[in-house]
Amino acid sequence: MTSATNPFDIGLDKTPANFVALSPLSFLARSAAVFPTLPSAIYEGRVYTWAETYQRCRRFASFLSRRGLGRGDTVAAMLPNLPAMNEAHFAVPMAGCVLNTLNIRLEAASLAFQLDHGGAKLILVDPEFAEVIAQALTLMSGPKPVVVDVADASFAGGRRIGAIDYEDALAAGDPDFKPLHPNDEWDAIALSYTSGTTGNPKGVVTHHRGAYLNATSNVLAGQLHHHPVYLWTLPMFHCNGWCFPWTIALTAGVNVCLRKVDPTKIFDLIQRHGVTHMAGAPIVYNTLINAPDAPTAGAARPVVGLIAGAAPPMAVLAGAETIGIKLTHVYGLTEVYGPASICAEQPGWDDLPAAERASLKRRQGVPYPLQEAVTVLDPETLREVPRDGETIGEVMFRGNIVMKGYLKNEAATKEAFAGGWFHTGDLGVLDADGYVIIKDRSKDIIISGGENISSVEVEDVLYRHPAVLFAAVVAKPDAKWGEVPCAFVELKHNATATEAEIVSFCRGQMPGFKTPKSIVFGEIPKTSTGKIQKFLLRDRVK
Repeated sequence: MTSATNPFDIGLDKTPANFVALSPLSFLARSAAVFPTLPSAIYEGRVYTWAETYQRCRRFASFLSRRGLGRGDTVAAMLPNLPAMNEAHFAVPMAGCVLNTLNIRLEAASLAFQLDHGGAKLILVDPEFAEVIAQALTLMSGPKPVVVDVADASFAGGRRIGAIDYEDALAAGDPDFKPLHPNDEWDAIALSYTSGTTGNPKGVVTHHRGAYLNATSNVLAGQLHHHPVYLWTLPMFHCNGWCFPWTIALTAGVNVCLRKVDPTKIFDLIQRHGVTHMAGAPIVYNTLINAPDAPTAGAARPVVGLIAGAAPPMAVLAGAETIGIKLTHVYGLTEVYGPASICAEQPGWDDLPAAERASLKRRQGVPYPLQEAVTVLDPETLREVPRDGETIGEVMFRGNIVMKGYLKNEAATKEAFAGGWFHTGDLGVLDADGYVIIKDRSKDIIISGGENISSVEVEDVLYRHPAVLFAAVVAKPDAKWGEVPCAFVELKHNATATEAEIVSFCRGQMPGFKTPKSIVFGEIPKTSTGKIQKFLLRDRVK
């Protein structure tokens, strides 16, 4: 007979001695205490230590607090990958505020919406983006945030629009400010907006617990170690840099900051600072692979890289090895803090031929180390699909590394969490190993004459063509078949190819109904995070 009272609960309560809310803020405090003199950030010849970074963060948190900002207030940042952007990931939540990192490629109207919707009380602005922020402020319908200029000595352009400079704000702050630890690990730490293609984007609210866990997961998934040297090719504004600002603090590593993706500079930084790790979208690695001054594997410094995307081209996975970068594929969305699944490598993969190895490594894989689950479910029954590599369902996540929900949008939150799973909108299958393989976004599947065509599959064939740098496939309306594949192709520098050559190449590697019926040459529109903007391409073919 079971007692009505659990003996393991009697007198065994949470106290300050045995329970502290999880927060990545603790990572910075520890590294500053244990490794105060080790470098925390490097940018254009300036080197900061962990003690200095901790003090700078406390100073800015104090500045925010003295201006009356605290719990529930939003602080926005329109910054490239500068040390100040890294510091904001700690200083803002230290004051109890929520950090809203803005996409530096957005136009004024979108920025105005996000500043209004998120209720930003203060915004950090790099001079390069002062003009678009100034325009956004005039378009806002609500109270305008205080502007703090973040000057960058290495950037001569732009203008100042702020009420105060960032360094002056630090000087006005208290270096001994006591950071506010969250009362509850469920407290919001960040607000990020989805890159919606229709209507206004949704505000994704993430919490201290998820940030703590995903930052820790990155250590395991990214094969980090004590004091890694991490190169910031991934935008810090994108899903809070996949939580890597907090990850590098946890490992007391070095943030090698980079204002813009420049292959020549990247190769120089890798050699000069001994970069060990990096992360980014396929476009970044593809650019490096095809750079004229790319090193050969024998001359390159080995780097461990994380690559994200629905399904990175096999040519990129294999090509990265030729310049010394060993890639691991991760997958996720803004709603799951960036990467929350990983194509976990199995023993023996390194011994396989390059093409076979790349084929295995491009899967979306299994849950991140501290994520509870990722799988493919029938969206109607919520039952897992068979592990046959053919039955298509929707990719779904469940666990602690999932957002709180969408800000001021209960209906969208309820829909996203229907049935106790986060619905990604991505379509995929499970293979015999239980690894998730994405076939397409639901809106990107091409239905031609009743046959489903995965745009990802067609793109992968296009990337095998030696002249193709980037490729994107969308549905083009067709009187006979309903819709057919249309390929947009961006060629490599000095490379040439005709439509007939590309179509013939594809026809030799896939069924006729999957072969693109037309090829459009030219630069393909991309977001600042390297994602191809298919909605623009769909509009063009309509």
